[in-house]
Amino acid sequence: MSSNTARMRTIFRSKTTKALDKIEDPRDTLDDSYDQQVKLLQQVRQAVAEVATAKKRLELQGQELGTRYARLGTQARDAVAHGREDLARAALERRALLENQVGKLQQQFMALDTQTAQLQERERRLTEQVAAFRIEKETIKATYTASEAQVRANEAVAGVGNAMSDVGTSLDRARDRVAQMQARAAATDELLASGALQDLTATPDADIEQQLAAVTAKADVDRQLEALRNAGAAPAGSASSGRSPGDAPDGWLSIGRG
Repeated sequence: MSSNTARMRTIFRSKTTKALDKIEDPRDTLDDSYDQQVKLLQQVRQAVAEVATAKKRLELQGQELGTRYARLGTQARDAVAHGREDLARAALERRALLENQVGKLQQQFMALDTQTAQLQERERRLTEQVAAFRIEKETIKATYTASEAQVRANEAVAGVGNAMSDVGTSLDRARDRVAQMQARAAATDELLASGALQDLTATPDADIEQQLAAVTAKADVDRQLEALRNAGAAPAGSASSGRSPGDAPDGWLSIGRG
């Protein structure tokens, strides 16, 4: 396997992992789980409310039957007092039937009361669980967000480091090319000066002029040296005061014109 193929597979796996991480964001998963728990809690609370409503209806119905039961007892006593045992018997018979209905109603009421207590306990526990899950969810989300930010910062720093490395490599190449060009320029100057290379831009007989200029410069230096010896080490072209032409503010204008 070539290095390029391995590198491409590494890049592909990295991009695939990042895509999966983006799709399976744990923060979204936690929020979804929390929403589901909240919905379950709402359903339990709705069930508690419905059972409590049914219990209240049974309670009102029981109160109504209790009032009728007491009224039938009063009517039976009044009928006996008036010598109407037939009416008293009818009232007591109805009261016996009513008592049977009240007994059944009491059983339903007690069952609903037990169911209400159970649902309320479940609601309490589920409320505590949802609250605890919410705190843990937000903590995990905050930790994940901070870690994600740290990863991005580290990747950014690594990217800057790679960029700076590339810049350093570019600078090194530039320095090498400049050094090579400087060496080449110096070499061509030496070749031109030695005559190994012909200066195509020079005027005809420029070599003779160069040699004459060198002879003239040497003669001028010899003359100035002899003048220094005769003048007691005074510079050539100096004034009688012994100052050189360049000492005055505008003395540079007379340099080379002595």
